[in-house]
Amino acid sequence: MAITGDRFIFETCHRKKRRRTEVRRCTLKRAPRATFKAVSPARGLAFEILTAVERGGYASDMLAARAAPFDARDAGLASEIVFGVLRYRAQLDYLIEHYSGKPAARLDDAVRQALRMGIYQLRYLERVPAHAAVSESVELIKRARKRSAAGFANAVLRKVNRAPVAWPSRAVELSHPAWLLERWERQYGTETAADIARANLRVPETYVNPETARIQDIGSQSIVPLLRLQPGQTLLDLCAAPGNKTAQALAAGVRAVACDIHLHRLTALKTLGIDLVVLDGRRPLPFRRRFNRILIDAPCSGTGTLAHNPEIKWRLQPADLTDLHNRQVALLEQGRRALAPGGLLVYSTCSLEHEENEDVVASVPAALVAEIMRRLPGREPGDGFFAAVIRGEGAGVD
Repeated sequence: MAITGDRFIFETCHRKKRRRTEVRRCTLKRAPRATFKAVSPARGLAFEILTAVERGGYASDMLAARAAPFDARDAGLASEIVFGVLRYRAQLDYLIEHYSGKPAARLDDAVRQALRMGIYQLRYLERVPAHAAVSESVELIKRARKRSAAGFANAVLRKVNRAPVAWPSRAVELSHPAWLLERWERQYGTETAADIARANLRVPETYVNPETARIQDIGSQSIVPLLRLQPGQTLLDLCAAPGNKTAQALAAGVRAVACDIHLHRLTALKTLGIDLVVLDGRRPLPFRRRFNRILIDAPCSGTGTLAHNPEIKWRLQPADLTDLHNRQVALLEQGRRALAPGGLLVYSTCSLEHEENEDVVASVPAALVAEIMRRLPGREPGDGFFAAVIRGEGAGVD
């Protein structure tokens, strides 16, 4: 008989008669606690972060925050597993069913996550020992209190090999949601859509902006030059955080004001030595003066950045684009009101979706749209970006 609350079991129990009373004496012994085999710091961290991503977190932010105490090798392996699982999730879920006969969606979250990690290591990583990928994935399931699934997971992972697989659909092969691929095919054509998706599966290159010495994607660096900045001009950066484009603009000698809706997001800009303002750019702006240049790097779906942020493709829903469009139109309207006559405003997104790009710019008179720029992953290096250069109404000095 077990007393589960205090983790005690009866070890021995015997009877002893004293006078006419039968006394039952029992010796209690503490039950042994569950013991777990070691899991490498890298795999433990990867499992923790992937679990948090399922709950709404962002992989890059959490890796930056939690990987600091780890040595470079463990941090690197954790990052490889996290981003690999997120990039190839559709393939991995199909492989779970291929090897187990059970759809991944029907498995417990922890079991599914550990199997994704194990299969990714076994099929996609060359230098990871198979025994480590299998045994530690099973151990992660046990630690998640799913011991009953450990044998199942072990059997599945031992079937994994590198033999070619006939993917059931283009969406699984390219590991993107079908609805997103279909949108890109309509907008850019079948081959270009496939090139975009393949680019999103690759580890992105790291770029450094020579003007600021900051790590900044090459696509992101292409936006600020569209403002044609000159020393002494006034610049309003309406959605400034995290500040890479603001720093790039300051290198041209402008006098800038940087804004964001969240105070904590402006913290990283304090070192720039400029005025920082917390505001909602969709509402009337509090500035009496008008600005020579305005940058609206609008919050967006981020579908141009899926190589860096692969969780977005599994999280985004078509209905989200309507809400984003409405927010972006409001930002552009308020920004234009603060633009000096003859000035320039650049509206940009890291989105590939027309609702956030062409459809937003369509709210501006066509005669004021001076230039459109578009970068696509797989066609140009770096992330995908859209930008429109919009002139201020009325006469003035450019």
